[in-house]
Amino acid sequence: MPTAGRFAGKVHILPLRVYFEDTDFSGLVYHANYLRWFERARSDMLRVAGIDQKTTYDAGEGVYAVAELSIKYRTPARYDDALTIISTVKQVRAASVLIHQRVIRDGQVLAEADVIAAFLAPSGRPKRQPAAWIAAFEQLLGE
Repeated sequence: MPTAGRFAGKVHILPLRVYFEDTDFSGLVYHANYLRWFERARSDMLRVAGIDQKTTYDAGEGVYAVAELSIKYRTPARYDDALTIISTVKQVRAASVLIHQRVIRDGQVLAEADVIAAFLAPSGRPKRQPAAWIAAFEQLLGE
């Protein structure tokens, strides 16, 4: 599967367009769609960084799950807006990673979120992330 987005330095950039299906009856983007976009950007950031979640999951080693999320909506996106999702790794721990994400339109932050993704064993309990993944995240820390 092709990857989406790209890294610029240590930040992942995912461009996207607002489609009619993303909006509510008022013509503004429905609030839950920001969560979907953040998830898509995180997944693609991991893929571009060489972190293969599917193979690890299929091998029964574990999977990421959102353990905590805070989001602030600043101003709405609208139909046909060209947006950019910026994702930045802020903290790496043994069993989790904190990623800060922003939705931007023409340089203006529309929404931002802090997401803690925990690595879980098949039992659902937190588990140490693979060492190669921790190393990949540590290379992306900052900015």
